[in-house]
Amino acid sequence: MITLALSKGRIFEETLPLIQAAGIEVSEDPEKSRKLIIGTNLADVRVVLVRATDVPTYVAQGGADLGVCGLDTLIEHRAEATSEDLFQPVDLGIARCRLSVAVRDDFDYASAVRRGARLKVATKYTHMARSFFAAKGMHVDLIKLYGSMELAPLIGLADAIVDLVSTGNTLKANRLVEVEHIQDISARLVVNPASLKMKTDRIKPLLDAIQAKVRASV
Repeated sequence: MITLALSKGRIFEETLPLIQAAGIEVSEDPEKSRKLIIGTNLADVRVVLVRATDVPTYVAQGGADLGVCGLDTLIEHRAEATSEDLFQPVDLGIARCRLSVAVRDDFDYASAVRRGARLKVATKYTHMARSFFAAKGMHVDLIKLYGSMELAPLIGLADAIVDLVSTGNTLKANRLVEVEHIQDISARLVVNPASLKMKTDRIKPLLDAIQAKVRASV
């Protein structure tokens, strides 16, 4: 059995054409089903639905053979992992966005940086944020949040946030502006190394078909 870990939403929707190129058709719409394990048209392939942040863990620990997650999730996972526990063969080029620093539109971020102010930064991407500010020689106090990041500067909890930005509309709606670009993000295919070794005959053709589809889409 080959198990593919996916999260609901944008990544699931944008992954479907890629796995269809490998001959995999999902049997149910996850938005209309409460099932966490979904079958496919192939008897030996199934999809498990997990939180986006849990995909690397499921794959690394053998709960799934392969999965799709954002580069942001992968970097945060690897910062906490004790060893290199995932094979990352493909940048799928989907679910594109960027990790950025944003502040209130009335906050003078440039001035604060120049004078060496110690900023409070709210984010769930603590490892990426810490590395970014450290490279700039900035001292920050990180506040870990898991949602409603835009609220933190508005109520004075933080001076800035580090979060994913796609269109920027949510920032604008909450009177926030991007002031620093940290990294471009896209979804990656990750594979359990042991699965790749033990199930090479089954997994390798899937990887080849997905890679071919990605190259054709570029």
